[in-house]
Amino acid sequence: MADSRRPGPTRPPIRLRPAPVADPPYVDEVPDLWPRPPGQLALDLFGTGRPAAGRPTGRRPDPRPRPGHPSAPPLPPPATTTPEATRAAHRFVGTCLEILNGYRPPGQIRALVEPGSTVEVTEQLARAAARTPPVRRRSTRPAVHLRRLRVCQPRPTAVEVAAVVTGGGRSWAMALRLEHRRGTWLCTTLQVI
Repeated sequence: MADSRRPGPTRPPIRLRPAPVADPPYVDEVPDLWPRPPGQLALDLFGTGRPAAGRPTGRRPDPRPRPGHPSAPPLPPPATTTPEATRAAHRFVGTCLEILNGYRPPGQIRALVEPGSTVEVTEQLARAAARTPPVRRRSTRPAVHLRRLRVCQPRPTAVEVAAVVTGGGRSWAMALRLEHRRGTWLCTTLQVI
């Protein structure tokens, strides 16, 4: 008995194509355009009308590495943060949260702030306090919580911190800079965003 089923529609074969290159060409790929003459924009908006040297016209560049072709220099390792700097950042942000929650008086922040920046930092802390719900004296649950804290140490004596804080149904950010001076970490800048 013959099979009465007809074969279904045939599908075309799947072809894989390389993704286009998203990075600009390396300096050694375009030797005639680098360094640029003074006064010329980095992006040539008007175009010279000539193809890039060493590339065939009408084809996209091949993103795969070529043997014998110099590759880009490796990226520097990411900046590491010392445990001491991370603890200082957590301590300062924790003190700010305790002030915002009413567990500490605002004057206690002075010991952690550089003397020349005390007015700016306390004004920013007052700005953050305006965003928090009213403090209930007998409450044991904090009204303001830390959601996320990022610490970056660009230099051995400086730490930059970004903190996401939530309270009263709102979230906001605090950006601050701590510098190691006189044997301790002091806040030099605080910005409530």
